[in-house]
Amino acid sequence: MSDGPQRGGTPEEPLPVRVVSQKIGEWIARLGWVWVDGQVAQITRRPGTQTVFLTLRDPSADLSLTVTAHRDVLDSGTPGLSEGARIVAHARPDFFPGRGSLSLRADEVRQVGIGELLARLEKLKRQLAAEGLFDPARKRRPPFLPRRIGLITGRASAAERDVLTNARRRWPAVEFRVVAVAVQGATAVPQIVDALAVLDRDPEVDVIIVARGGGSVEDLLPFSDEALCRAVFASRTPVISAIGHETDTPLLDFVADLRASTPTDAAKRAVPDLGEELALIATARSRLTRAVLHRLDREQQRLDALCSRPVLAAPTTLVDRHVEAVAALRARSRLVLSHRLDRAASELQHTVARLRSLSPLSILERGYAVVRRAADGAVLRSPDDAPVGEELRIRVAEGELTAKVVQP
Repeated sequence: MSDGPQRGGTPEEPLPVRVVSQKIGEWIARLGWVWVDGQVAQITRRPGTQTVFLTLRDPSADLSLTVTAHRDVLDSGTPGLSEGARIVAHARPDFFPGRGSLSLRADEVRQVGIGELLARLEKLKRQLAAEGLFDPARKRRPPFLPRRIGLITGRASAAERDVLTNARRRWPAVEFRVVAVAVQGATAVPQIVDALAVLDRDPEVDVIIVARGGGSVEDLLPFSDEALCRAVFASRTPVISAIGHETDTPLLDFVADLRASTPTDAAKRAVPDLGEELALIATARSRLTRAVLHRLDREQQRLDALCSRPVLAAPTTLVDRHVEAVAALRARSRLVLSHRLDRAASELQHTVARLRSLSPLSILERGYAVVRRAADGAVLRSPDDAPVGEELRIRVAEGELTAKVVQP
């Protein structure tokens, strides 16, 4: 509509609503015939009219369009068409100015067969794998004991009952935040993606389980949707996929952090078994007790072996032997010391005797005396050494006398 404003439409000369509607219709008509792919959300067959109204929804987004087709076109191309089926329609857009609504008028409608759906899924699988969405290196291990588990499943479904019952049987204190969604049909993917975003923002949720019971390939198609796979890949919280039965493998199983074969298996993988953990603790405690007792027994045996040795069994034996040696050495030393003392005493007596024989005292004892001057203590050897009046000191055997020279 780039040329619309060029033809008018100013504040002074605005375009009437009918003109704007007419121009919108003209531009939409230029789109021409297109092939459109979608999922049938609703089929309306009005009595007395040959026109059938289809609500065609995008499986990956909350978008829908109304498609009209002649009853013969629908019956010849897709006999027995039901809600939830995937179709491809050849249609052109029609804009109705009176209502301001847009619809598609189809002249050919084809139902997508199971073979074509599987081929599309295989192509999408290769594309997502090439982008790294299935890379095992990016998968996160769910926590051993999550604080709270987010559960995305159908309302009051068997999958919800299996997950809650088995998880609480294994760990009674486990907490859940359950978000009920449509698990098949046109609204399934948008609701699951929204629920995933809500749980991913919850800081209390440590792991998210997406669960659904078994079903046909068409029923499980929402869990192979590209938008859902990318939302799971972008989730910061680990995601466990529990879709269908053992043999069912939607693309969600490949992009999820952990694949469970069934909802019951998802409960087993989400929480540990309390009884098993208690048994493991008891086993570990028993093993630890046995190991400690074995270690104590081994050390006791070592102590017993050490104590049985002579040096520890009779530790005084070695000391007694040395005590005897010390006693012998002491006796010898006393004997040698006594002998030497006796010999030294004898030698001392002889020396004293010799000293006494040479001592001046022994001479004095025979009546001799030693005369010295009192002034300087010099020994007198001649009478001339003592003039008259000199004081003298006379040493005799029993003491000293003082004398004075009165006559030479």
